[in-house]
Amino acid sequence: MWNRKKTIIIAGCSRFGAGLAGELSEHGDDVIIIDKDNDAFRKLPPNFSGFQIVGNVTDPDLLEDAGIENASVVVAATDDDNINCMLAQMARRIYDVGEVFARLNDTDKEHLIGGLNIKAIYPARLSIEKFKELSSIAF
Repeated sequence: MWNRKKTIIIAGCSRFGAGLAGELSEHGDDVIIIDKDNDAFRKLPPNFSGFQIVGNVTDPDLLEDAGIENASVVVAATDDDNINCMLAQMARRIYDVGEVFARLNDTDKEHLIGGLNIKAIYPARLSIEKFKELSSIAF
């Protein structure tokens, strides 16, 4: 089966963003990772073969330079839920990106992306679910 290469933009070079960038670029996709702090890119694994951009992920000029208009996937994974919501909304509403993900620490922010076909990733919920799966404690 032929697998078409995707253009994926990841905002935020945290451990999550950097690890995801490495996995996706190793898979053969074109990965662009954006962070406001140049030092954050040190977290990228050796298998990362994509592009790094320093800047504000909510700047339309920067996003267009990064190729958001051709992106198949945008992952908003900065350390700021408000920025993640804003970028996710921009990706869906302005640039009509097919798959958009927003990492959110505060579940109360979910209403900001509701109804836009944006997939939320909640680290705390995932950790609790994994704990339940691994624990002998009855829930």
